[in-house]
Amino acid sequence: MQADKGGVPAIELVDVTRRFVSPTGKNLTALRDFDMSVAQGEFAAVVGPTGCGKSTTLNLVTGLARPTSGEVRLMGAPVSGIDPRVGFVFQKDALFPWKNVIDNVMAGPLFRGKSTAEAERLAKDWLTRVGLSKFLHHYPHQLSGGMRKRVSLAQTFVNEPEILLMDEPFSALDVQTRTVMHEELLNLWSERQASVVFVTHDLEEAVALADKVYVLTAGPATVKSVYKIDLPRPRVVSEIRYDPAFVKYCRTIWDDLREEVETSYRRANEAA
Repeated sequence: MQADKGGVPAIELVDVTRRFVSPTGKNLTALRDFDMSVAQGEFAAVVGPTGCGKSTTLNLVTGLARPTSGEVRLMGAPVSGIDPRVGFVFQKDALFPWKNVIDNVMAGPLFRGKSTAEAERLAKDWLTRVGLSKFLHHYPHQLSGGMRKRVSLAQTFVNEPEILLMDEPFSALDVQTRTVMHEELLNLWSERQASVVFVTHDLEEAVALADKVYVLTAGPATVKSVYKIDLPRPRVVSEIRYDPAFVKYCRTIWDDLREEVETSYRRANEAA
């Protein structure tokens, strides 16, 4: 686990409930009595059944959604809107298709008031770090899925986020490319020491990457369990999967998660 940069957690959700009205007019509860704490510099992963509210958790941290009750805090202060210290990597590429690679990465610094020369310098630096220095003038449609994800990482890290939110960012990639992206992410995270909340359906991915794994209940979601992942860093994701301790973590957490997955499927079948 990364060293905590201070006593105040980077992210806190305290007794949070989030309700909303569906398009059909039905009142729904996405989260209830939800508590989460992520230390500064910590990598936390969140797993749970489909539709249990994992993405809603991220939206509350970004300020895009507000809790119905309870409180969400960043660095000890209540979330009151979009926070420039937060970076978000989506499941789908958030690249501008009409911009080439370097212009996509420059967009964030320019929006934050950097000069064109400084934005270009930063963009080139981060694209070099993710191995794309020879593709500056390519467009997204000319890149592979893995290369587009590298652009997305550079696009996010160029803004030097203190908090990084990731919503199943690698789910569409093949197994080999996903493993490469795991290594890229851990290297960039180690450099930046950002606080991460990583939402995934892949339990092995969660254990391989995280310091801590949150298991959520079937919706409305609350925290069922929290597991500290005591595996040494730096981690080589392609090798750690063979570690007996890794296998034990996966089995233990899956035993806990399976009940929630089965509950979610049963409810879906009953509704149908």
